[in-house]
Amino acid sequence: MKKYSNLRIAIIGAGPAGLVAGRELLKQGFDNFTIFEKSDAAGGTWHNHSYPGLCCDVMASVYTFEGEANEKWTHNFVEQREIEEYLQRSARKFGLESHFRFNTNIKSVVYHEPGTWTLTDNQENTWEFDIVINAMGNQHTPQFPNIRGMDTFEGESWHSTLWRHDVSLKGKKVIVVGSAAAAVQIVPEVAKEAGHLTVLQRTPNWILSRGLRAYSPVERQLFKLSSARESLKSFHTALVRMTGAMFQLGTKSQKYIENKALEHIENQISDPVLREQVTPTSRFGCKRPLMSDDFYPALQKPNVTLLTTAAEKVHAKGLTTVDGEDIEADVIIYCTGYEVMDYDRIDIRGSRGQSMGSIMKKEPRAYKGLALPGFPNYFFALGPNSLCPAGSFFELAEENLRCIIRMLQGKEKAGASSLDVREERYAAYNRWIDKEKDKFSWGVSSCNSYYQTADGHAPFLFPGGFSTFQKQRRHTRLTDFKLGFPQEKESTPVKLVKKPAKKAQPKAKKKTGGPVEA
Repeated sequence: MKKYSNLRIAIIGAGPAGLVAGRELLKQGFDNFTIFEKSDAAGGTWHNHSYPGLCCDVMASVYTFEGEANEKWTHNFVEQREIEEYLQRSARKFGLESHFRFNTNIKSVVYHEPGTWTLTDNQENTWEFDIVINAMGNQHTPQFPNIRGMDTFEGESWHSTLWRHDVSLKGKKVIVVGSAAAAVQIVPEVAKEAGHLTVLQRTPNWILSRGLRAYSPVERQLFKLSSARESLKSFHTALVRMTGAMFQLGTKSQKYIENKALEHIENQISDPVLREQVTPTSRFGCKRPLMSDDFYPALQKPNVTLLTTAAEKVHAKGLTTVDGEDIEADVIIYCTGYEVMDYDRIDIRGSRGQSMGSIMKKEPRAYKGLALPGFPNYFFALGPNSLCPAGSFFELAEENLRCIIRMLQGKEKAGASSLDVREERYAAYNRWIDKEKDKFSWGVSSCNSYYQTADGHAPFLFPGGFSTFQKQRRHTRLTDFKLGFPQEKESTPVKLVKKPAKKAQPKAKKKTGGPVEA
């Protein structure tokens, strides 16, 4: 295997995508890299978040690295602790431990010609690298609601991602603001302890039965065989592939899954008023679909009240809804999501000193979820529009990283100092995104969710199936990028030498030099 030890690579983030980056780099001979992580251990979301009920809503068998189906899963869907253990165990197995730099919060990344980046952390330490791979993820920065008086509340309050384990909820009056992904997992757990729990729901979500079950001793014994683990993963991956059509407007698959979700409501809720309150009015996939077996039962407990309204203001003893109802509380928990396109959490400056955060805030786009023009040698592990509903997070990251590494190999072979995606390729790809997104419930203008920006752009999901996603990455070429070279190489133009015509062929057609594809 060829070694690329001279190329210095920085990976920002030690979550699943960062581990994929490290593993794929080592497999292809790139061993001079550092994985920067602001926390004290690998795992990303699964290390940093720990709210009660936290679990993955993807089948455990597919939530794994390629060739690394996990024999230790205890259930078909698993909780945070098991996923964190799997990720950290995988990091050791991949040989990444010597590449980690924990407790290092990168605050700025600045480009310098002819192809280097300076990274600075919040302690003013600096490093220089040739390549930067952004693997920071999108569930990091808590998004607090814009409610008047939040700072006047005299009780305890926090965002779900910043859970206060030191505060007991036993017997207390608790308000959960929000009813989406985090709330669906938190509410059933809080309902077990709280004296009274009030849940504020602005809009209902599509919720499917998770069908949670523990693996039997026989199954867990069988999973010791890699063939059995991989077979189960292949079967569940095939099911995931089928989900892509469920997000596409007007398909039989979408209608089928909507009926299944409505059946779930019918089966779990007998009260017609509550049924109507939790029945979605949008099409499936406009908002993030959820999975739960215990959220609807929790709403029917005598100590739980669901209010289909929003908070108007918070005061010292609780909050007041937009309907004028006053609710007392000892604790307020904000389950209001994340800033999913927060590229400004690091000050990233490109080749002209331009701010990536400002560009992405105005228009969060990328070329195939990989790169942004004007930021040479800077790549996203999973950038805008690179989350495909028909693929698992791991395999999407693996496809992106393999594509990036092929570009790096081409760069080294060409002797280039930098790669900068061409503006015309970037523009053409995003025209395709804008055209295709309207086929999906999350992309049409009538959908109001975090999948869209205020002006209707949908920068989060990929508008196609996994095979399309995969082909796009595998068909990416070095010619999609502008190659920069050290000054001494640029000063010596390449001469095209025309071969003389053979004497035996005096009437041969004149040959012209064609484009050279790297």
